[in-house]
Amino acid sequence: MFSSIFSISSSAPDAPTFHPVTSAYPPNQVFGELEPKDTEWACSGGFVTETQIWYNVLEDGTFVMCQVIYSSTGVWYPTVQFTYKMYNPNTKEKVWRSVNVSNFVTPPAPSGGVTYDKRSSRADEFTIIHKSRNQTDGAAECYTINANLSKDIQIALVVSRPDSAPGFKFGKGPKGGFSDFGTDPDNREGYVVHRFWPRTVASGHIIHKGKAITAHGPGMFVHAIQGMRPNLVASRWNFANFQSDEYGGVSAIQMEFTTLDQFGRKGAGSGGVKVNVGSLVVGGKLVTVTGETAWPDEPLSEHASIRSRATHLDTQVDSDTMYSPPSCLVFEWAGPSVAPGLQGNISAKLDVNVGNPHSPKGLIEKVDVLAEIPKVIKAVVNYVAGTKPYIYQPHSFLGVAAMTSRQFLLKAVSTTKPRLSRRLRPKKVM
Repeated sequence: MFSSIFSISSSAPDAPTFHPVTSAYPPNQVFGELEPKDTEWACSGGFVTETQIWYNVLEDGTFVMCQVIYSSTGVWYPTVQFTYKMYNPNTKEKVWRSVNVSNFVTPPAPSGGVTYDKRSSRADEFTIIHKSRNQTDGAAECYTINANLSKDIQIALVVSRPDSAPGFKFGKGPKGGFSDFGTDPDNREGYVVHRFWPRTVASGHIIHKGKAITAHGPGMFVHAIQGMRPNLVASRWNFANFQSDEYGGVSAIQMEFTTLDQFGRKGAGSGGVKVNVGSLVVGGKLVTVTGETAWPDEPLSEHASIRSRATHLDTQVDSDTMYSPPSCLVFEWAGPSVAPGLQGNISAKLDVNVGNPHSPKGLIEKVDVLAEIPKVIKAVVNYVAGTKPYIYQPHSFLGVAAMTSRQFLLKAVSTTKPRLSRRLRPKKVM
């Protein structure tokens, strides 16, 4: 039984063992608009981790995350967690809750004559209801999130996606979003898939220690599935989430993972492949979807029509974790316009100074991943790899928004043809 869980089959020594989604589509097919089934809970068997995450930044700069995680090992009964994180950069207060929920079900039972699909879910500790149209603010769709996580944490949020920023996956059609592991993509040994809402708006309240916090601000949503053991998916991840309300709404998101050594285009030893997917929203409109594959034996072109990159600069060893985090992060986006009436290529670049391990800037915390995941998953990862992964989580919303949002917008529109509406044009830069 355990051998079937812990082994990866092999074929010819130089056969491709990884098939990245970012190399599967031509430029005119990278924008795959989401269909209703794309964000339904799959709740698959076998070794699967599935999650839905809502990230938002409130008007005072407070960062809020709500996450539901479904974890299956193929041996024990699946576990479901609701995790919540809040960080206030003004007071430096951090709040974290992770609750193993009971009686998780999707879709929920009908209520008041209303039936739901598997985009909605419910447990004893929370209810998340998806609506295709939010009549309150005219949004294209929304999630209503109600959670009672403890005596001092209650959540009541509506997270809406505007019509002008459609949800997307990288690549059109049913295979869009999927990167496959194994020698045969039609009989894959594992997979990773991501679906995004690139721009959302949250409204509602969060009760913390009896005090109501008004929650309003922009953000993003992602639905991701790892259809294999988590320690085999990637050796490293990068995430970027830039949000600003200036100029009608500016958002830039990016997700990147790097494969292990055994997963590449020439079999074992050819891994270290980077898959990066992102998007840009300008003036509240989704203007481009980006994605790029970085092969370890092939330099990236600075003239590529589609670019999606996260670069670490000035790395230094952190004695706490023995990892080498960067002192500066550079994120790049470039791709053809997907916005109606806007032609040409869109590009943007964002530089973030996060300091060094001895003097970090904006670091919320270094998250010990194994301390947060379900015990059964933790046992398998420890047993197989002996690893102790960390997440470095900087939060530079106030500084980045104040200093770079105008520059960011200028770069985002600088390579487009002159068909921008007046409200998209930035004012004079001081």
